[in-house]
Amino acid sequence: MKNNVVREKSFAFALRIIRLNKYLRGKRKEFVLSDQVLRSGTSIGANLEEADAAQSGKDFFAKVCIAYKEARETHYWLRLLHASEYLADTAAASILLDCEEIIRLLSSIKCTMQKKLEKE
Repeated sequence: MKNNVVREKSFAFALRIIRLNKYLRGKRKEFVLSDQVLRSGTSIGANLEEADAAQSGKDFFAKVCIAYKEARETHYWLRLLHASEYLADTAAASILLDCEEIIRLLSSIKCTMQKKLEKE
């Protein structure tokens, strides 16, 4: 997984999530949802880093599945932040698009790995 798109995108996304958390806590005085999205949004890349050190194909697949679930959870928190008007339409649309792109990439990796593991 060295120098691949999903790792790079998940790292950049985690930085956006950290900045979002600072904004929500500092400017909007929102603490609960911002902490939830911080945990799940930064966990995506952390799990991909773990996948990079996987001991087997099954281990790699498991870490990618966790990253995928964290991305889906992050998408939920972002939608909730938008619906509760903590995030403006433009900001929400941009970060949701990034999250959806990561979800699509991880879904593709999951499908490819699942097929590979089924052949083994």
